[in-house]
Amino acid sequence: MQISPQQVLDALKNVEDPDLKRDLVTLNMIKDLKISDQHISFTLELTTPACPMKEMLKNACNNAIKHFVSATAEISINVTSRVTQPVNSSSLDNIKNIILVSSGKGGVGKSTVSSNLAVVLARDGAKVGLIDADIYGPSVPTMFDLVDAKPGAEETADGKTKIIPIEKYGIKILSLGFFADPGQPVPWRGPMASNAVKQLFNDTNWGELDYLIVDLPPGTGDIHITITQSFPISGAVVVTTPQQVALADTHKGLAMFKMPGINIPILGVVENMSYFTPEELPENKYYIFGKGGGTKLAERFDVPFLGEIPIIQSISEAGDNGKPVALNQNPLLDVIFGNIASKIAQQISINNAQMVNC
Repeated sequence: MQISPQQVLDALKNVEDPDLKRDLVTLNMIKDLKISDQHISFTLELTTPACPMKEMLKNACNNAIKHFVSATAEISINVTSRVTQPVNSSSLDNIKNIILVSSGKGGVGKSTVSSNLAVVLARDGAKVGLIDADIYGPSVPTMFDLVDAKPGAEETADGKTKIIPIEKYGIKILSLGFFADPGQPVPWRGPMASNAVKQLFNDTNWGELDYLIVDLPPGTGDIHITITQSFPISGAVVVTTPQQVALADTHKGLAMFKMPGINIPILGVVENMSYFTPEELPENKYYIFGKGGGTKLAERFDVPFLGEIPIIQSISEAGDNGKPVALNQNPLLDVIFGNIASKIAQQISINNAQMVNC
């Protein structure tokens, strides 16, 4: 008996996206359905290329068709993605999601998290941009070996001048460090710094981006307020280290995003420098700064805990050498940064879907 498209769609209605809590057909994730005798092919369009449940959903589709339609069906599933965006993102039409990476304290590894998050998302197939908004201590030029780089400019049809971001490792990058002498301090007052950061968003030809990651400066100052009140933010990632002195400052940084007038979704907490692991003994963990601080912070604010990043020499060496460690195919760190990126992309998809349904 000839298999009909409706039979296949009815079967796939039994497969639910575990994050979005609705079936794949209702979510319009099934595309290009084709049937020829016993051969069924279609595209499964996910909400992010970093989806951690890609294989699980693919297997569930296969099993549903075998069970409800035909046990002898030959099934081909092509998995693609179309990154979603918040409903109120009109001020930057070509940028779907802006992710802030923040902490109330300096030196906790925001730039390491930002850079490797950008690398992993781009490697998974997303269109990614990275802004280094730390005007007082920009680290991204060093981490991408771009210390002496200078971005170009172009004139638009309406006579405006647009900055052209520098592309490296598949990521479009801009840093305030590109516009200053690396050896000189930048004595800018708050309004000057805020206006400079706004230019990185408004006066740049970013093209189309799925994710724009913003590496914020430490603290809770003018730049933070300017960005959160000027642009549609998909969410913030908060970076901390385990010890109490860092947690106290990070607590304030996280609380800032929940203040009335700011109210930015918290995508989760990342704990950096969680433990020391010798590279030759990857199973050994030494909690030299304490243990579980990031988890407790996430629990206190009822936000996701995204993962622990260990102290491994290759992380700092990679950053100093201008090649983020996520590019180096370290099995342990590939899993750690891959899981963090997947959880962030997953949380953005959930938040965007909830906004649509409000």
